[in-house]
Amino acid sequence: MTTTTLSEPLGTSERRVAGPAVLTASGLVLLGALVLAFGYGPGIAALFVVGGAFGLVLYHAAFGFTSAWRNLIRDGRGRGLRAQMVMLAVAVALFFPALAAGSLFGQPVAGFVSPIGVSVLVGAFIFGIGMQLGGGCASGTLYTAGGGNARMLITLFFFIVGSVLATVHFDWWTALPAFAPVSIVTVFGAPVAIVLSFALFAAIALVTVLVERRRHGTLERAEHSPHTGLSRFARGPWPLIAGAVLLALLNFVTLALAGRPWGITSAFALWGAKGAQLFGIDPTAWAYWQQPGNATALSSSVFSDVTSVMNFGIILGALLASALAGRLAPNFAIPRRSVLAAVIGGLLLGYGARIAFGCNIGAYFGGIASGSLHGWLWLAAAYLGSMLGVRLRRFFFVDERPGVAKTA
Repeated sequence: MTTTTLSEPLGTSERRVAGPAVLTASGLVLLGALVLAFGYGPGIAALFVVGGAFGLVLYHAAFGFTSAWRNLIRDGRGRGLRAQMVMLAVAVALFFPALAAGSLFGQPVAGFVSPIGVSVLVGAFIFGIGMQLGGGCASGTLYTAGGGNARMLITLFFFIVGSVLATVHFDWWTALPAFAPVSIVTVFGAPVAIVLSFALFAAIALVTVLVERRRHGTLERAEHSPHTGLSRFARGPWPLIAGAVLLALLNFVTLALAGRPWGITSAFALWGAKGAQLFGIDPTAWAYWQQPGNATALSSSVFSDVTSVMNFGIILGALLASALAGRLAPNFAIPRRSVLAAVIGGLLLGYGARIAFGCNIGAYFGGIASGSLHGWLWLAAAYLGSMLGVRLRRFFFVDERPGVAKTA
């Protein structure tokens, strides 16, 4: 049996399958935007569409945080991490002036600036392990699940379970030693903070270049696409750097519309808490859900929650991208060890994200784009966790063992 890869053109039968899938996905995006616009206002509908754009970009650019780190740790390939540095550079150039001013297009804006402490260190570390076992980060789990990866639905479910479990112990973790939140934008001002950030991004990128050249002699080249123009836009794959720039721009649009950066995992905790209520469990007894913002979210519809609505958009955007690419074909034949890895990975992802004040999006991307030092601590701890996670993958995945051909 043959399979369609990124570089293979669609056959006639595949185009027949892709057509209805594209129409269905497009219809769901349009219907969702209209329902939200009339029921919850044009602002929430706009953020749903932005979420859809995130899903489309993530899928077509195959922009993964998990695989990028694994490729560097395991294979000495740094192209993915260099793309992340480009994304962060564009983001801080856009974010820092707006955050320093305190407003954007007349709307108050604020970054994700959180304490620097034990909870971030531990949470990010276990999140890094979970990334490698679960097969995706927060954004990766959403867009691959939306794109038809059946295994990632398991990771997502247990991501939600782990998130709500962390809210039970959240007050204990946040009571551990920590320094007060610090933003370099506040300390140094936007211009100096941008220069400092650029220097750090360049240093990280340079290290990946040196590692890759030492191990392979040359740098990895981007995958060739058989499509050009509008065909490539619709079907992908998109250049990785284009994906990096677009993600930064979309995050800036999110800042303008929502007044804060892009986030993902707070919604998972919310979904889990609402699910717990269906089984007679009362989350309002937990300190996390007694915080004003969280209490309001729990007592309201998920469709009034910005993060939830954007997550729904990401799933549908990835579904549309997968349909356009003709690769929407879920495979439910999942090896048992792979299922176990998804369960363990999902739990670690959910629990780690909550106690670390965010995930690869809210803490790493959003934190660094906000000038928060906790974002840099998150990056270091999660990368160390990924190093352990890559080693643990050998137990769950046959192709990760020495002497066996590796997969990305």
